[in-house]
Amino acid sequence: MSWARKILRVDLTKGTCTAEPLNMAWAMAYLGQRGLATKYFTEEVDPKVDPLSPANKLIYATGPLTGTMASTGGRYSVITKGPLTGAIACSNSGGYFGAELKFAGWDMIILEGKSPKPVFLHIQNDKAELLDAADIWGKSTWDTEAYLKNRFQDPQVRVSGIGPAGETGCLYAAVVNDLHRAAGRSGVGTVMGSKNLKAIAVRGTQGVGNVKDPAAFMKATVAAKKVLADNAVTGQGLPKFGTQVLMNVINEIGALPTRNHKDVQFDGAKDISAEAMHAPRKTDGKPNLVTNQACFGCTIACGRISKIDESHFTVVNKPEYWGASGGLEYEAAWALGAANGVNDLEALTYANFRANEDGWDPISFGATVGAVMELYEMGVLKKEQLGIEAPFGSAQALAFFADRVGRGEGFGKEIALGSKRLTAKYGHPELSMTVKGQEFPAYDSRGIQGMGLAYATSNRGACHLRGYTVASEVLGIPVKTDPLVTDGKAGLVKAFQAATAVFDSSGLCLFTSFAWTLQDIAPQLQAACEGDWSLDNLNVVGERIWNMEKEFNLAAGLTKKDDDLPPRLKKEAAKTGPAKGLVNGLDKMLPEYYQLRGWNAEGVPTADTRKRLGTTALK
Repeated sequence: MSWARKILRVDLTKGTCTAEPLNMAWAMAYLGQRGLATKYFTEEVDPKVDPLSPANKLIYATGPLTGTMASTGGRYSVITKGPLTGAIACSNSGGYFGAELKFAGWDMIILEGKSPKPVFLHIQNDKAELLDAADIWGKSTWDTEAYLKNRFQDPQVRVSGIGPAGETGCLYAAVVNDLHRAAGRSGVGTVMGSKNLKAIAVRGTQGVGNVKDPAAFMKATVAAKKVLADNAVTGQGLPKFGTQVLMNVINEIGALPTRNHKDVQFDGAKDISAEAMHAPRKTDGKPNLVTNQACFGCTIACGRISKIDESHFTVVNKPEYWGASGGLEYEAAWALGAANGVNDLEALTYANFRANEDGWDPISFGATVGAVMELYEMGVLKKEQLGIEAPFGSAQALAFFADRVGRGEGFGKEIALGSKRLTAKYGHPELSMTVKGQEFPAYDSRGIQGMGLAYATSNRGACHLRGYTVASEVLGIPVKTDPLVTDGKAGLVKAFQAATAVFDSSGLCLFTSFAWTLQDIAPQLQAACEGDWSLDNLNVVGERIWNMEKEFNLAAGLTKKDDDLPPRLKKEAAKTGPAKGLVNGLDKMLPEYYQLRGWNAEGVPTADTRKRLGTTALK
């Protein structure tokens, strides 16, 4: 059955840790991880709760295939109400922490209340206890992990926690594990910090049992791994180039948001691309990229490990950054680079190191810096306020802000608000490139029309990982669609959103979906888990999860007006590339999308839809 059938409830206010049986009826309906944890969350938390109050909860959750021999079975998610958006938040991470939590015998950790002092949670198989974190409060995620491994004299202890950004209230603070893997978006780390919880250190030696049919499971996983190996993206492109393989591709099709979405192509894209990471530097003859790296059980290995040129201005007097660490993924490279017009690969890598070290989301940070640079060029913000000249293209300003945002120092405290609040504060809310308060990732929806609808309707705010139509519109996976038209995109987005919800709830990585469909997931779940995990049922489960999240957001006060895009994308046409002259056609796609979803014209699920899926309106 693969579930451990056990959850850990931690009352931070009382300082207690209690084991509870997993609700298997809910598991049959919502699978695990994103779906199952969100079910627990929506049952237990008032949708109108202040995200940073003790009444909000934070849930760590694994999926039924986490920790198994299924490829990429190392995922876990962090679920809460996000302070950046005021909406449901579910942020997914890889590395080794998720599998270790499962090895310790837990499907889920529900964290509630607020500790009167900084603490960390230590889990050793069945034993769980809260311990004083005075020695690590204020320290980076890197120093925290080193401290906890040393304290327990065990290099295999896995640590997930926050850095200074989560403590100082940066609204997009991340939860970081294994030094450079992160549940990065929506401010899940901010909620963790508000609860005075610094980290979770876990060591599990029990393994994952309860696989329903081990022989069938082995056969299904071996077949699925072959599909990954034989696929050009998961077998070749991602292992060699990582997600950065997309930088030049997206730029060429005119969908790379540049200088706060003023442009759709960046002439410096080649300088910050995967190919650039492989190329020897002129300064020392060494490439930025040291090697690739895999998360637990992964046969793809898309992770990047990089080393900064020791003579670069960002680190020349900082030897602590001379070692190899987590390198640039595509989204971070875009947000730190093209979004700001910066083409200095070493500066981007430095900012990425700081994001991992201090624990903040590089997408929201980079996009917010893009808004700051536009405000600076407009004359709204001055050097005296910022502490530095900050035109588009300034690598110095990027590094300057990266040093300060996590610590809440100087103008870094303003950037920590995110672009929605910052631009509103300085009188130009139209310059915030966000949906529901969360910054866009690296695809301009004027050049990839379906992504505009995916962004607008995403339950956690602007996100590429809730309905990655780029796969179809650009890469032709599973079928090729025209990125420049709106026809058929409502159905495409709906299908991708349902499938993504299943991938996120299984314990497996979404990147497998470059090669796999739900037809590849179904036999693995069917062999591992009790219940009906047929293709037909998985599609219903995905739709049920999506609608449950939507019900929470509606009860939290979000409405149809929150399913929208910034004016720039709907009124300012793309200036160059294949999409030249186009704006995003959201207004054409949204009504059809609502109809296909079984929602009314205001985006509210109908009674028939609720009955069919077994969901309810929340109060």
